[in-house]
Amino acid sequence: MKPMKFGIGQAVKRVEDARFVTGQGLYTADVAPEGALHAVFLRSPHAHAAFTFTDLDGAADAPGVKLVLTAEDIAHLGDLPCLAPLKNSDGTTMNLPEYPLLARGVVRHVGDAVAMVVAETEWQAREALEAIGVDWQPLDAVVDLGAAINGGAAHVWASNPDNVAYVSEMGDEAKADAVFASAAHHVKLTVVNNRLVCNYMEPRSAIGEYDVASSRYALTSGSQGVHSLRDNIAKRVLKVEPSQVRVVTNDVGGGFGTKSFLYREYPLVLEAAKRLGQPVKWVGDRSEHFTSDAQGRDNLTTIEMALDARGKFLALRVDILGGLGAYLSQFGPYVPWLGLSMATGPYHIPVFYGRVRGVYTHTTPVDAYRGAGRPEAAYVLERLVDTCARQTGIAREELRARNFVQPQQMPYHTVTDRTYDVGEFEGAMRASLAKADYAGFDVRAKESAAKGLLRGIGFASYIECTAWGSGEEGSVQLEKDGTFTVLVGTQSNGQGHATAYAQVVSQYLDVPLTQVRVIQGDTDRVVSGNGTGGSRSIPVGAAMLNRASEKLSVQLKELAADKLEAAIGDLEIADGHIRIAGTDRALSYAEIATLPKAENKLKAIDSFVPPDATYPNGTHVCEVEIDPDTGVTKVLRYSVVDDFGFTLNPLLLAGQVHGGIGQGIGQALLERTVFTEEGQLLTASFMDYCVPRADDIPEFHFETRNIPSTTNPMGLKGAGEAGSIGSCPAVMNAVVDALHRGYGITHIDMPATPAAVFAAIRVASLRTAT
Repeated sequence: MKPMKFGIGQAVKRVEDARFVTGQGLYTADVAPEGALHAVFLRSPHAHAAFTFTDLDGAADAPGVKLVLTAEDIAHLGDLPCLAPLKNSDGTTMNLPEYPLLARGVVRHVGDAVAMVVAETEWQAREALEAIGVDWQPLDAVVDLGAAINGGAAHVWASNPDNVAYVSEMGDEAKADAVFASAAHHVKLTVVNNRLVCNYMEPRSAIGEYDVASSRYALTSGSQGVHSLRDNIAKRVLKVEPSQVRVVTNDVGGGFGTKSFLYREYPLVLEAAKRLGQPVKWVGDRSEHFTSDAQGRDNLTTIEMALDARGKFLALRVDILGGLGAYLSQFGPYVPWLGLSMATGPYHIPVFYGRVRGVYTHTTPVDAYRGAGRPEAAYVLERLVDTCARQTGIAREELRARNFVQPQQMPYHTVTDRTYDVGEFEGAMRASLAKADYAGFDVRAKESAAKGLLRGIGFASYIECTAWGSGEEGSVQLEKDGTFTVLVGTQSNGQGHATAYAQVVSQYLDVPLTQVRVIQGDTDRVVSGNGTGGSRSIPVGAAMLNRASEKLSVQLKELAADKLEAAIGDLEIADGHIRIAGTDRALSYAEIATLPKAENKLKAIDSFVPPDATYPNGTHVCEVEIDPDTGVTKVLRYSVVDDFGFTLNPLLLAGQVHGGIGQGIGQALLERTVFTEEGQLLTASFMDYCVPRADDIPEFHFETRNIPSTTNPMGLKGAGEAGSIGSCPAVMNAVVDALHRGYGITHIDMPATPAAVFAAIRVASLRTAT
């Protein structure tokens, strides 16, 4: 592909950032329709309770109040859907309990919504909430995954008295058992993948409008894709045709998967707007985010590896308890199963058996969060591989090298039914270790020891699946003023789509990126789309746009050829013009747009449906220093070598990787979601829930070692989630390495907070002393 000034492969800066840093971004909370009313929600203070309303009139009669809704008032509306039910091992489909828009007589987690108040101002609505009388009858609750399934625990749903939502298995249990029975080494580990509050910068909000003349609803809300949101609201909740609902998403301040879902506030503001004949606006706050937005991770996993005497992996067993929370969120059941499908990672493991049990607890629902099951799978596997190395005495890098799938084995079909098309896993690992100066670590460890500090180094090799399933159809159009408009059904949440997509257009039409306008997030303007998630936007959206842009360049040359009376083969595109090569005879795009009979050739539509997933992979290396007197862990050095197939924009790619690593460091060392036994969320604000700050994050060394994907026409592999997949195990393997060197400690769970590390050192010191 020919290098172009603003085209594919160039490290151009983001064109959208000027708007954001000058305060010109447009988020849902910034939108102020004329005459808009304001909605707030009464949410449960209990994790599990029966309730009845003793007084609604006080709220209804309060100053400025226009509407009070409870479950009885919206019986005609549907429940929130679970779109990814799984089959049990016996072939039956899992039971799907209700997920009501407003709780019907029983609440099942702190933050469960029970009533909605709409008033002229937000503060009038909030004051009216205080006037609602509720008779709460607290019931027993369960929040721990292990306790929930062990009998005698409170039931979240009567239909699932053991609190197990489903049991799904993969692989061959009998064959795995036989291999384990005769293996030279059997290594077993149980790890926690801690629950996370997602904490995107912009809390959710929504504006509902209804037009009586057209009988159409309009929802404005930050999302990760307007089309699926429209379809699910229309068909499943409002019970109308999708054509009767318009969904608009403007700028979005972060999503990480958890803005993909249909939340209860969205159809409720639409219902209220229809009843009242005025727009209804709800702006969530950070406290609501902590207690009502879908959360991430929450796995308890036991994993076992069988090895021969030479350290070759023979068989893997995985048993996952996947926390679902109190309700089945949109893709909640699927997430731990997706992780199970990637359980063997980049290794050749010939025999496998896995079981996943989805578990209900009286907690906020859990769903996809950056990586959605793949970070969980990589974490537990790489922690196990380090444990295998420690127990067999084989160096960590050599054990991995002996067991990696080799390039000559590609395409490689895993025992979990995945097909890796390409990859050089050992090459990425060796390159990353070299960049990290792995060989020189002992010198640095001695320097730390001289200061009374522990130093550890850890690494993790990962592979993930991205950009599979549904495709994208979109268009590129030349406007009368010589600029270009892209229509695409993905949705930027901060990734830089306006820049990346404009680069694809510029590759073929050679215009500055500022002359390309990217339109997303409007079901009335963009005909179809499958949104952003699973690292799909660039591998799928850019591949589609690559085809459409190339097609448009040919169409415009055809128009120019007629006007210039030249053969198409004699024309070239350069500097925003189409000219006869070697001459000064040229047409600008604005001139081409006004040519007679040009209309039918000013727009190109194309599509791309991925034939299979892409499989980005790589190795992260992390170096930490621990102060044994305080338990504080400092990340000192971090190197990563990734294979993303092909790089569209190096700056955007680095930003995605850096952000993912930051979230991984946060999960590994800082972020801790704590519920009391009664189900109260103790870490319900930034006073108690710690996210990474600037001084928690080191400088990163990041580079690519790309092997183009064979399942993508541009060779691209998804990159949006990869940083969060390799980082947690790399950081925690470094922490364990430091603790093992200093105190013989072989395991600690995430998050390795100062308190947790100090306690582990204390226990180990007392054990040694006795």
